[in-house]
Amino acid sequence: MESSGRGQISDGRHESAEERADRRWNELLQEVRVIQTGVQILFGFLLTVVFTPRFATLGQADKTIYVITVVLGAATTGALIGPVTLHRLVTGRRIKPETVLWASRMTLAGTLLLLATVASVLLLILRVAMHNSAVPWLVIGLVAWFLLCWFALPTWARHRNSRENSREK
Repeated sequence: MESSGRGQISDGRHESAEERADRRWNELLQEVRVIQTGVQILFGFLLTVVFTPRFATLGQADKTIYVITVVLGAATTGALIGPVTLHRLVTGRRIKPETVLWASRMTLAGTLLLLATVASVLLLILRVAMHNSAVPWLVIGLVAWFLLCWFALPTWARHRNSRENSREK
């Protein structure tokens, strides 16, 4: 990163604040489109489970896990649709940089909620399928894998990149 001479840090691009906000908004939209599709499919399947004959045979613990999973899925859906609604309601107000910031925060919250939803889905499905004490360990292992892929690796890459950029100065 280099200084642009106006007290701002440049990322090597020559773009105005508005152009940067437009670029970041388009990048964020692409990310949200990818994650929204999966969430909507998962949530749709979750909504149908209660209407299957097998649901009535589940124990109270599994029904509770199911309800928690559906609520998490709904919250995830809300967080990931939120950026689109936010943009629609504030379009033309000349606040795109703030819109991008808030939409980015909602997307990150949606990703965290997705992690919780997937963990809950895995817990429910594996409990019903396996009926043994390995289930929590499998879920913990998979959540650790998601944390590594979704958060640890990007954080490490970001940290490594910032160190390398500071050495180049």
